[in-house]
Amino acid sequence: MGKYLKGILGSFSGLVGSVVGATWNGIDVMRSRPKKSSKPPTLAQMKQRDTFALMREFSREVSDIIRIGFQAYRVGQTPDSAAFGLNIANAVTGVYPSISIDYPEFVLSKGNLLDAPEIVVATTVDAQLDFSWLNNADVADPLNTNSTDKVAFVVYNPAKQSFAKKVGAALRSAQSYDMVVPATWSGDNVHIWAFFVSASGKVVSDSVYLDATVVQ
Repeated sequence: MGKYLKGILGSFSGLVGSVVGATWNGIDVMRSRPKKSSKPPTLAQMKQRDTFALMREFSREVSDIIRIGFQAYRVGQTPDSAAFGLNIANAVTGVYPSISIDYPEFVLSKGNLLDAPEIVVATTVDAQLDFSWLNNADVADPLNTNSTDKVAFVVYNPAKQSFAKKVGAALRSAQSYDMVVPATWSGDNVHIWAFFVSASGKVVSDSVYLDATVVQ
């Protein structure tokens, strides 16, 4: 693969003759057209292909969240690439071909803010998740973590294969938030993650998995 600045055609993407043009991390690159193999894929290749496809499909639905949560995780990588690499290594479970997302290990954000201790969720109202946490800003990490940090919640319903997301739901100092989810989710098991974002939107905490919960 080679990079180029200005060619006779300028920047291009897709197939032109025997080369393919693309953009990688903002750099125009060219590479040889891949050759099709006549050999059947090995078991290891099929496992890798299906694992990657599973993670790509799941991550695509929360790419907007990942771009916030992984915005500064690894220099030289896009947030999507950084999150994909971390999650493909740690958040797939099962024995091929029966593989699935390991929800407790799936990470939506990585950063230097403190998460909130003892964050819990209750279901006392139909189609609503009631969150509460402790405000640890002033005593634990006053230089980085603040009462003005805002919490984000991500809820996944496997039965409906659907997400509910709320970024900037409430201030860290509020210590509670009631999140309404679709009424059709009543009785369904859901998986929940939470993390904090600074007032500037530039610094985040690690995401926390809050366990599986049944919506009332």
